[in-house]
Amino acid sequence: MSNSAADAAAFKDAAVAGQIGVDPDAAQAVLKKIRAGKDSVEALLNGSGALAQPPQLGANPVGQAIAAKSSDRADGGGESYAAALKNLYHQYELAEQGIVTAMSKYHEIDDAAAAPFRQA
Repeated sequence: MSNSAADAAAFKDAAVAGQIGVDPDAAQAVLKKIRAGKDSVEALLNGSGALAQPPQLGANPVGQAIAAKSSDRADGGGESYAAALKNLYHQYELAEQGIVTAMSKYHEIDDAAAAPFRQA
């Protein structure tokens, strides 16, 4: 897991544990941007299969090898374009889940912090 994915997961986990609360009104703009980014990545993922078409580099062995390598990098595993997009999409999902959870915890955390001051 990359550092940014680990950071997004840590943020989500902290929100689930009630360690982070985010004012829902203030977080709407951030949540909107996260969802727009997630939608953009999803659209790129849906079109990434077209990149796996091997380029026409000729019938010679070198051209065929380069065409196969190019196709694998576009849509294969490991460090391919599609794998990078899937990783980015996962990071957006973690961030979105963390923000939504932190928004739901905001009032709970705020009430708990104010409780000692309400005691007369």
